[in-house]
Amino acid sequence: MAPFKAPPECPVFEPSWEEFGDPYTFINKIRPIAEKTGICKVRPPPGWQPPFACDVDRLHFVPRIQRLNELEAQTRVKLNFLDQIAKFWDLQGCTLKIPHVERKILDLYTLNKLVADEGGFDIVCRDRRWTKIALQMGFAPGKAVGSHLRGHYERILYPYNLFQSGANLLVKCMDTKEHKLQQQAQRQAVQTPDTCPSARRAKRMKPECWNLEIPYLCNTFGEMLQFENILCKEEFCTLFLSLFSTVTCFEKNPFDLQVDLVVCLVCGSGGDEDRLLLCDGCDDSYHTFCLIPPLHDVPKGDWRCPKCLAQECSKPHEGFGFEQASRDYSLRAFGQMADAFKSDYFNMPVHMVPTELVEKEFWRLVGAIDEDVTVEYGADIASKEFGSGFPIPNGKFKVSPADEKYLKCGWNLNNLAMMKPSVLTHVTADICGMTLPWLYVGMCFSSFCWHIEDHWSYSINYLHWGEPKTWYGAPGFAAEQLEEVMKKLAPELFESQPDLLHQLVTIMNPNTLMAHGVPIYRTNQCAGEFVITFPRAYHSGFNQGFNFAEAVNFCTVDWMPLGRQCVDHYRMLHRYNVFSHDEMVCNMASKADTLNMVLASAVHKDMLIMIREEQQQREKVKKMVGRSSAKYDHLQDDERQCIKCKTTCYLSAVTCSCSPGILVCLHHISDLCSCPITSYTLNYRYTLDDLFPMMNAVKQRAELYDEWASRVTETLEAKLEKKKSLPVFRALIVESESKLFPDNDLLRRLRLVTQDAEKCSSVAQQLLNGKRQTRFRCGSEKSRSQLTVEELSSFVRQLYNLSCSLPQAPLLKELLNRIEDFQQHSEKVLADELPSIAEIQSLLDVSFDFDVELPELPRLRVRLEQARWLEAVQQASAQPATLSLETMRRLIDQGVGLSPHPSVEKAMARLQEQLTVSEHWEDKASSLLKARPPHSIETLRAVADKTSGIPAYLPNCLLLKDTIRKAQEWLQEAEELQASGSVLMVDSLSDMVLRGQAIQVHLEPLDKLESLMAEVQEWKESAATTFLHKDSTVTLLEVLCPRCEVGNAGSPKRKVKKGKESLKSNKKKTPRLNTLSDVEKALSETKDSTSAMATLEELRVREMEAFSNLRAANESKLLPTADCMNLKVCVCQKAPMGAMLQCELCRDAFHSVCVKDLSDSCETRPWLCPQCHRSEKPPLNKALSLLTSLRHIGVRLPEGDALHYLVERTINWQQRAQQISQSCNLPELEERPGTPPTLTCCAPCLTPEWSRTSHTQTVFYTEQRCIPLQGLSWDLDELIVEGLLLQVSLPEVQSLYHFNSQGINLPADQVPTNKNLDGITTSEKKAKRRLETEGLDAERRVKNKKPSHKRQKMNKKNLQRRPTSTSSSPRSDFSQSDDSEEEIAVCPAERCQQPEGDEVDWVQCDGSCNQWFHQACVGVTPEMAEKEDYICVRCTLNDGHTRK
Repeated sequence: MAPFKAPPECPVFEPSWEEFGDPYTFINKIRPIAEKTGICKVRPPPGWQPPFACDVDRLHFVPRIQRLNELEAQTRVKLNFLDQIAKFWDLQGCTLKIPHVERKILDLYTLNKLVADEGGFDIVCRDRRWTKIALQMGFAPGKAVGSHLRGHYERILYPYNLFQSGANLLVKCMDTKEHKLQQQAQRQAVQTPDTCPSARRAKRMKPECWNLEIPYLCNTFGEMLQFENILCKEEFCTLFLSLFSTVTCFEKNPFDLQVDLVVCLVCGSGGDEDRLLLCDGCDDSYHTFCLIPPLHDVPKGDWRCPKCLAQECSKPHEGFGFEQASRDYSLRAFGQMADAFKSDYFNMPVHMVPTELVEKEFWRLVGAIDEDVTVEYGADIASKEFGSGFPIPNGKFKVSPADEKYLKCGWNLNNLAMMKPSVLTHVTADICGMTLPWLYVGMCFSSFCWHIEDHWSYSINYLHWGEPKTWYGAPGFAAEQLEEVMKKLAPELFESQPDLLHQLVTIMNPNTLMAHGVPIYRTNQCAGEFVITFPRAYHSGFNQGFNFAEAVNFCTVDWMPLGRQCVDHYRMLHRYNVFSHDEMVCNMASKADTLNMVLASAVHKDMLIMIREEQQQREKVKKMVGRSSAKYDHLQDDERQCIKCKTTCYLSAVTCSCSPGILVCLHHISDLCSCPITSYTLNYRYTLDDLFPMMNAVKQRAELYDEWASRVTETLEAKLEKKKSLPVFRALIVESESKLFPDNDLLRRLRLVTQDAEKCSSVAQQLLNGKRQTRFRCGSEKSRSQLTVEELSSFVRQLYNLSCSLPQAPLLKELLNRIEDFQQHSEKVLADELPSIAEIQSLLDVSFDFDVELPELPRLRVRLEQARWLEAVQQASAQPATLSLETMRRLIDQGVGLSPHPSVEKAMARLQEQLTVSEHWEDKASSLLKARPPHSIETLRAVADKTSGIPAYLPNCLLLKDTIRKAQEWLQEAEELQASGSVLMVDSLSDMVLRGQAIQVHLEPLDKLESLMAEVQEWKESAATTFLHKDSTVTLLEVLCPRCEVGNAGSPKRKVKKGKESLKSNKKKTPRLNTLSDVEKALSETKDSTSAMATLEELRVREMEAFSNLRAANESKLLPTADCMNLKVCVCQKAPMGAMLQCELCRDAFHSVCVKDLSDSCETRPWLCPQCHRSEKPPLNKALSLLTSLRHIGVRLPEGDALHYLVERTINWQQRAQQISQSCNLPELEERPGTPPTLTCCAPCLTPEWSRTSHTQTVFYTEQRCIPLQGLSWDLDELIVEGLLLQVSLPEVQSLYHFNSQGINLPADQVPTNKNLDGITTSEKKAKRRLETEGLDAERRVKNKKPSHKRQKMNKKNLQRRPTSTSSSPRSDFSQSDDSEEEIAVCPAERCQQPEGDEVDWVQCDGSCNQWFHQACVGVTPEMAEKEDYICVRCTLNDGHTRK
């Protein structure tokens, strides 16, 4: 059984004190609402608490006994069926045991009904429908329950159904051969077991009861429930205990009887005596195998033959009704019993049991056939006998002055029924329960069954005190529907009792009624609350516990038509009337002057129907009866009831002289007696002439009101174009007020309709004017919400449903049509899989014109977001080059936040799939690129081909493709280099190797190139080991190349000229090689060795010029001066002092203690300073070996070109040295001994210049004499310088040094010139000769004389000018003869290097010439120029000459 589900609650009204003052007015006010639910609850205002006036000590009552499972209609039907089954088997000596199936008691009634609906046992077995039946009974499939159901049906129900069909009512058959054969077959079919007891002749012989076991399911399905004496009715108890113990056939001596006299009534044979059964009812004998169905065993108990069984079972059932308890209770005793029952049942205090729990338990017990719970209910206790719970005037209960107001209060049920507005005041007799209240004392589970009030009247119930009373109600319009449902579900009950619902003994679960479409409502009536039931509203309920209630009926004017319908309904059901409706109407008509207009109108309408029907019936009867009519008015109501329909005959009746005191109504004249109708007498109370004046009096009283009511009714019921305007309604209300019409339902309806119309008109005008009607939510008076479309539509329908016509209705209808068009368009757009963004936006723009809550707006906004997202996805997909993984993740994150939609989900799926694929191939590409060792280009190309079809921006995949492209280009370049056959430059090789190593692909040629690069590196290391000192700070290329930067840190103080512009010349100058990086770059950019040799040759020329100037400048520092302590020489940059060494190459002076190594102190070879002695100077053969090994490697590198040039330069120098030795008749230089003669070192050797001065000025001396420059030819000097510059050791260099150091200087005219020698030009030779000249022309000096003050240095530091001598340089004429255009812009250096750049540093001579020189051309660094004075070579020589 499904758990009980509580129906919806009925309306609850809480009237104010003003509304509570008049109960009939309030009830009429709430009637339009409350009659829709049938019942309602009224809570009196706080403080309305009448005293309980019942005499508790005198109140004694006998309650009704209620067995809960007998109350419910369907449960009672099942119990009746089980009663019949139990009786059937009991009469055959068997006790019924109801089996269990699946641990539930088997519902035999449902099983029997389902088998019958399927066509019977035979058809169900033939078609194998037992599984279907098991499913219909709620058993789970697949457990073979159907076979068990078949077994139970066959053993328990099938014999009973055969008995019901009459198949076992046997008749005596003829003794024929065919019959004998049949008997033999039956005997063979039914074998007597060896253990069977002897045949029973009579029950006296076998007094013990034999209990036939009805087969049932074994222990698998649980214990069986012994259902003996299942019903406790007295007739069944006595039936089961009674035995027929007398048998007339045994009055004689049994030994005198012949055996042949005891024969089977079926087969007529006396054989098989042990199988003969003797009926305990009629003593007839039957073979067990002759019965249908045959019995296998002899019953042990009483047995009835089929005829006796049929007689017993065909006895009619008594009508069901409540039994009266055997005990009389006082109110206190009943309460103690009730509280004890509830507390024991729920095992908790009574006040703690929830009402919901009691309600569910009640309906569970009502529907349970195996649980028999009995309660008692003190119902229908007459208040007239024991006193009402409300105080009454002159009652025994003494009322306090404060409670006297309750004596005449309209809600006092003793007053309510007989108040003036109630029509029951015109009923002359006191009707207990209707006009006089009844008392009800309840306990837990005591109930009142489904019923309607007598004469379909109102009822009101007040709960004085105690626990709640639960009510269920159905509206009056559903009364017939409820009756039909109950007749349909329990037809067996209504067959025996057609007026069952009027007996108040039958209940049905509200859930069952609701399942069949009957509207049911509920409420819990607490103490101090009223419950009102409306006309023809079925209601039922039960008590939650011990309580005390009081109820009474009343009737209002609106009940009058229903009262007459109820009389007709009672006539059809043959039900007694409580009072005569016609008598009540006539009583009111006789007092027409005292009736108000509304009641007079209702009485007039009722009398019109009554007189018309009476007139028709009298005319019909008068034609049939022969005797005259007679008046009668002396009979009481119970004596004037029709013997056929039980209707009270008030206006007329038909009698017959043969049956005094018996009468019938005019509708059942044929049911009076068997006498001829002509002998009947028509009795009447009023003639028709008496009735019409009574009706006319009422009509006159109600005529004015009826005319107004007719117009009101016509106005209210007008349809379409016939509807009146609002002013017409107002005029009708004004008329009713002016003529003092009573406040009845019609007037209230008119006012209500008018008020609604006025409100609707106001709201409609506000809507049309743009001032929208607002609705405020609970708890916030400022929260405004718009009307919904449904509300607007409902409002428009309300306008058109109004009884009056409003001019605003068509305008609002047009607005509603526009909104509906908008909704239709919106639905169409929303239904599109890919709607247009512009279309959605246009709809949103249109919606601004509707100040209505449109449910489509949120959906449109959501769809707009979806459409924008879809467009973004589409745009991103249309541009795969920009569709990155981050973009896809961002779009997916945005899509996750969107509302679900098929298009969004489809796009999300595609995007997610694309992201998954992209991430997979991105990770794959990344792993391939990071793999060690790298994969082959074929593997990478296979992956790249698979990723080419992915429409997304994949950086790793693109990097993979770019890597493949780079690898292909590198391989192609390597192939081209290999195919060209040219010698590789080391830069190209290094670049190829570095680029190949940067490519994450396995490149086969890269290994060869790396090996080649390793050989080059190994060669460079070998060359560096050969040429460079240990821990040398110079590079191999710097050692092997001619010097591009020549300078000395120990030169005199110089000044700087910065910021001078480059030499202005129209000639295009080649890039100058100012630094080693420039040289390396130039060598790397040369295409072949010839270009490299040319570049190095140019660098050699510059080197020679720079060293020529440097030697001259350093020689000038050592000239005798007055202030020799200001000179800074050596690496320590201090003044010359003590023993000094002079570098043979740069001619700079060095302190012996600073630079001289003790291990080399005795050597006689040329001494070179640390700056000039830069390498180990290996022999020429080692250089040649390195060059040969480089050629075998096959790679060009700047060091290799420099080494190549060094070797060629060395060889050329050797050739020049041989030419000089041959021209001067010198012995072969290479044959000279390696160690020249030792020079005398005991005395200091001064320079030639210092030798001219006195020895008192000598502050330093040189330990080793250098080759003197005076008198030395330029070519020989250049040859010596170049020899010293060579970075290989040659014996010729030491030989030349030896000869020149001994003073064997060759004259200039004896030194042959070789114009073909590289690097010696005519102009250079002329310049050098001019430098050798000791004196210059005086006129030329005067001509080039400079101003006495120097020009300000133009450099960034803005140095101050320093006054110096004004003597001009002896080379000024030579420098001016160069290609300079301005005197100050031409460097007068003999071999100007023409430096270029944004900033060229200049220095001005502090001697007598004041000329500007490039710092790079005279070997001056910016630091030297900043801190020291610079004197050019010419000024140094001239000043020395002058000092001489």
